[in-house]
This record gives sequence, structure tokens and C-alpha cells, in this order.
Amino acid sequence: MARWLHIIGIGANGLESLSPAARAALESAEVIIGGDRHHTLTDVFPGQRVSWPSPFDALIDKLRAFRGRTVVVLATGDPLWFSVGARIGREFSQDEICFHSQLSAFQLAACRMGWSLADVETLTVHGRPAEQMIPFIMPGARLLVLTTGGETPGTIATFLEDRGYGPSRLTVLANMETADEVRIEGTAETWSETVPEFNTLAVEVIPGEAPHVLARSPGLPDAAFSSDGKMTKQEVRSITLARLMPMRGALLWDIGCGSGSVAVEWMRAARDARAIGIEPRADRRALAAVNAAALGTPGLRLIDGTAPDALTDLPAPDAVFIGGGFSQDTFEAAWAALKPMGRLVANSITLESEAMLTTLHARHGGELSRLSVARADPVGQLTGWRPFMPVTQWSLLK
Repeated sequence: MARWLHIIGIGANGLESLSPAARAALESAEVIIGGDRHHTLTDVFPGQRVSWPSPFDALIDKLRAFRGRTVVVLATGDPLWFSVGARIGREFSQDEICFHSQLSAFQLAACRMGWSLADVETLTVHGRPAEQMIPFIMPGARLLVLTTGGETPGTIATFLEDRGYGPSRLTVLANMETADEVRIEGTAETWSETVPEFNTLAVEVIPGEAPHVLARSPGLPDAAFSSDGKMTKQEVRSITLARLMPMRGALLWDIGCGSGSVAVEWMRAARDARAIGIEPRADRRALAAVNAAALGTPGLRLIDGTAPDALTDLPAPDAVFIGGGFSQDTFEAAWAALKPMGRLVANSITLESEAMLTTLHARHGGELSRLSVARADPVGQLTGWRPFMPVTQWSLLK
């Protein structure tokens, strides 16, 4: 099949940014799809103009309807870097698509800042909750962020200041590569600037006097979470997540998620990782929602229900954690739904659940471990070890 669908990245400087091949595709296009700004930049070409549909997912159906015609989709910057190209590429054969590359806002911003692109985190909060950038706030980090609008830098400045990084330097870059290019600088603690709606934000994270230092690797302090006291403790959580093996884009079922500590850390540990928390208690779901927002995983999906019934019709998981309400029925439902090469981890603190884990381990294999943790605590004027309840952990790979 001939390549009828052209995905063209365009810069703020319009036609000057286009390669000869991209210009030729626009000149011959029967249909040109894009936003108002894209159409204005390319109004010399005669193709039928179509605006972005709403909701955006309707674009795929619209493109299918145009199959057989020559179609151009215009995107800002690199169409395959946090842009529409990746979404389209998942739905159409590569034999149908021709991508026309363009310098991304990240590349232009890195040049303006004099930063090596290999040494920065490239993030987007465009059309997404700004809280997604919170896990990347750590001393010395350099961040390039595609924003949603003029208010986003102020929102991110607040995140930084609230976490003890008020001295962090913020640089807003807009209209790059045009005569109207704008650069606005300030610090998180003093930020009050008005900036253009279309902008890219560069952040140099600088700690203040008492910064919160929270790594993206598993094992956040228990105090980082709002909890009613019943949660998977830091040391056990670290081992649990190591065996769940967070991976980019992977989905976790957190069954009996409580305050959401395992699900939140799973999502922080890998780019685009997703999690569904199943929890019957409304107060604990509320705590999980608070933790998800505060720790930068606003996409955590929380379900009111009890396993195994609540597992029906959920998308198949890449990993399952059973931290509460373990039963053989719950295991069987989760195990049946788990994808090949998926990981299942179950923790137990009761003799009854431990007996079930032992029986299932004999039947299915995997690893069975007893985890014992003690922390130093005051004993009068001295210090002694205060043990937690031991945890029996069963883990296996499908």
C-alpha cells in the first residue's frame, strides 16, 4: 500500500522549518489536518482543511475515513516526541505512514539553556495533570517540560517551593526560532511572571534549607504517605516492588491497596507505569488519592470493591500485588488475568493466609520468603530494637 498518510512536524517559524519533502507532501495533500495555528502557518497550500476533532481520539476514525486520499497531519515540533505521531503510529501500518521529522521544543530549549539533552529529563504536562512532574523533583535535576499553558510555570513553581526547592531556577522559552522569541527567568520562591500560553519550561532544581529528598527508586519513607497506620512498611515495600519489577507502561493491580503506597511507588519507578488500586474502604481510598496527588502519580485509578468480584472486566495486568484480603479465589482470578511473563506478589501477616500461600507455593512454585524487620527505637534513656510483625511473601513469574 502506498504511503498516503504524512505526519509533518512544523516549527514556530512555519514554512522555513519544513524540509523539501515535507513541503512537497503539503503541496500534493488532498486533506490537511491540524490546529488553527498549523493552518495559519501553512495557508498557502490548497488542500481541504480539517480541524482537530473533539474528543481527540476521534482523529483515528476520521483518518480511517480518509484512507485512499493523500492526507497530511500537522504537529508542533517532533511528531514522535510526546506528540500525535505515536498515537497514530499505533493504529496504522508503517507502510501507510510517512513521518517528517522536525526539531522538537526540547532540542531548541536545550540549545538555549546550553544543556546536554542526554543529561536532562524531558517531561510533558501538556493536557495532563501537572503533578506528573513531581517525582522528578530532586537535587541537581534539570528538567525540560512541555506545558499546558501560561499558568503551568506558576503551578510547578509552587510544587518546588512546597517541597523545599524554592531557589530553583525557572526559564520560560516561547516562540523559539522566530523574531518574537521570548525568554523569561525567575526562581520558584519569587515566581509571579506572566508568560505566553505556548511555552516550554526549563527547571534547574536547587534545594533550599530543608528539601524533601524522595528518590524514584522504591522505598520511600513511611512518613511520605498519609496513612491510618496500616500500610506496607518501607523495607517490605522495597522488596515487594523489586519482585513486582516496575517497567515502562506496565499495569499493576494493587489488590487491597489501602493507602496506595505500593501502587504509588510502582508508578513513580517507571515512566508511564499505570496502576489500579482495588480497595473496599472509602477512607483508605481517600488516603490513596491524597498520596497519589502529593507524590506525583495522579493517574492512579481507584476502584471501590472487593476481590475477586472487583477484578472482572479490568484490563489485563503486567503485575499483581495482593496486600490485603488474600484468598484462593482472588489468586486464581488474578493469575488467570495476568499476562505472560507477568509477576505476582502476595504478602501475608496472618497464619491463615500464610497457610494458603504455603499450599499455593507447593502447587505453583515461585519463591516463598519470611521477611522480618526491626527498627531502633528509644527504650527509656537507651535504644533497642522494635520488631514489626513478620511478613510471609510469595512471588512468582507466570
